[in-house]
Amino acid sequence: QVQLVESGGGLVQPGGSLRLSCAFSGSFFSAFAMGWYRQAPGKQRELVAGISSGGSTNYADSVKGRFTISRDNAKKTVYLQMNSLKPEDTAVYYCNAKMVAAPKVYWGQGTQISVSS
Repeated sequence: QVQLVESGGGLVQPGGSLRLSCAFSGSFFSAFAMGWYRQAPGKQRELVAGISSGGSTNYADSVKGRFTISRDNAKKTVYLQMNSLKPEDTAVYYCNAKMVAAPKVYWGQGTQISVSS
């Protein structure tokens, strides 16, 4: 059974940086595509960044050039480095895992990011 646990959230001033971590427990981490999603109050959950099992990445236009997703298969962890944070980045951030060709999607419990002065 796959479990995802996010950490690294908190309150940061505009222009600041944070790094989120998502620890994966279970087997075959390297075969999973991983992603970070976020959901702001009153809005739908949206994809922030994704990384394939092979290391290819994709980003929402709103975070390109500011956020970087990476993975460490040995540690079974995916990261989201967030720089130049803006108030509009405020949301609950969720880690997501999906194995290619398998229907099940796994979610973490979420971690709050608040960007405010």
